[in-house]
Amino acid sequence: MVVSKMNKDAQMRAAINHKLIETGERELLKELLRAKLIGCGWKDQLKAHCKEVIKEKVLEHVTVDDLVAEITPKGRALVPDSVKKELLQRIRTFLARHASL
Repeated sequence: MVVSKMNKDAQMRAAINHKLIETGERELLKELLRAKLIGCGWKDQLKAHCKEVIKEKVLEHVTVDDLVAEITPKGRALVPDSVKKELLQRIRTFLARHASL
């Protein structure tokens, strides 16, 4: 039962993602998110965090994968709730317009 629900959820996410790509809405949402994150200072905060991580690990060899693993949780946490809510509302509106999914 649980596997079936997970499979259905994965199928639904894939269908929604396909529709977002097909209609060009995914790119619009990405641009909106990029602009909002830059506007609220998220990019600068994450850049500063990257510099801190690199300084801390100066004696170690830091790979891009290591850096991504280290900053991803902080990057997600720094996204303002207002940006998350706006993006979620845009997705809900999109889904309402394309209810045939």
